[in-house]
Amino acid sequence: MRVKSKTVAMRVLRVLLVLLALGFCAYSVASQWDATTRAFRDMSWATLAGALAAGVAGLIAWMLGWRAFLAGLGSPLPLRTVFRISAISQLGKYVPGKVWALVTQIEMTREHKVPAERSFGSTLLAVACSTACGLAVAAVTLPLTSVTAREQYWWAFLLAPVLLVGLHPRLVTWALDTMLRLIRRPPLERPVSIGVTLRAIGWTVLGWALFGVHTWLLCAAVGGDGAGLPFLATGAYALAFVAGLLFFVAPAGVGGREAALTVVLTPVLPAGAPVVVAIASRVILTLADLLIAAVAAVMGRGSAQEARPDGNEDGEPELVTGTQPTKETP
Repeated sequence: MRVKSKTVAMRVLRVLLVLLALGFCAYSVASQWDATTRAFRDMSWATLAGALAAGVAGLIAWMLGWRAFLAGLGSPLPLRTVFRISAISQLGKYVPGKVWALVTQIEMTREHKVPAERSFGSTLLAVACSTACGLAVAAVTLPLTSVTAREQYWWAFLLAPVLLVGLHPRLVTWALDTMLRLIRRPPLERPVSIGVTLRAIGWTVLGWALFGVHTWLLCAAVGGDGAGLPFLATGAYALAFVAGLLFFVAPAGVGGREAALTVVLTPVLPAGAPVVVAIASRVILTLADLLIAAVAAVMGRGSAQEARPDGNEDGEPELVTGTQPTKETP
C-alpha cells in the first residue's frame, strides 16, 4: 500500500510538473508573440515544416544517445519506454531551475526498476557528451566560416578537445563514482565501455547535424546564402546551445542561446535577420518538444490500456529483462 501511494504521488507530481512546464512554454511564446509572427511571416510553410522535422529528428537522436549510456550502465530499456521517459521528462527544462528534468527522468526510470545511480549517471553522461560534441562541432565548422566566432569564442574551441578526452571511460567512471560517493549513493556496478561511448557520440553528432539542418533552413529563408552557410549554421547553433546550457539561470537556456546565435550569424545575414532566426528556432524547437511529449503521452495511455487485460490492473510497468543487479540497499 505504501509503495502504491508513493507511485500515485509521483504521478500526480509529474502531471503538475508537466502542466507547469506547459505554462512556462505558453508564457515564453506569448511574451514574444509579435516578434514570432513577424519571423514566421517571412518564411514559407515548407521551410517551417522542414525546420520542425529536423528539430524533432535531432531530439530523437539525442534520446538514443542517452539510451546507449543507460544500457551501457546496465539498464537497457525498450525504445518505446525510453521515448516516453525522455519526451516527458525533458519538459522539465522549461521550468526555472536545472534539476526538474533530471529529477523527473530519475523517477520515471525508477518505475522500470532502474537504480537511481544509473539514471543519474546516464543523464550526466548524455549532457557531457552533447556539450563536448557541440563544442567540437563548433570548433570544426566556425573558425573557417566565421571571423566573429573565431575572435569572440576562441576559448570555447580550446575546451573542445579537453572535454572530448574527458569522455574516456576511465575518467568517466572515476568522476561518476566520486559524485555518487559524495551524495552517498552506491558506485556504478560496471564502467561505461569505449564501444558504448562511441555509439553515444555517434548519435549525439548526428543530432548536431540535424540541428544544423534546422538552423540552415531558417537562415536560407531570411536571405542567407553561400556554400559555407550549412557549416556556419551548424556551428552557430552548436555554440549557441552550449552557451545557453551554461546560462543556467534561465529555463532551457532562454536568452543565452539567442544572444550567441545572433552574434555569430550577424556578419553573414541581412540586417535584422539573425534575430528572426533566433526567435523562430526557439519557438520551433519548443513546438518540437511539445509534439514529442504529446506523442509520448498517447503512447503511454495506450500501453497502460494494453497492460490491464494481462492482469496488471494498475498498468504498472514490468521488470525490464537484462537489467544488472544493483548494490543499492532496500
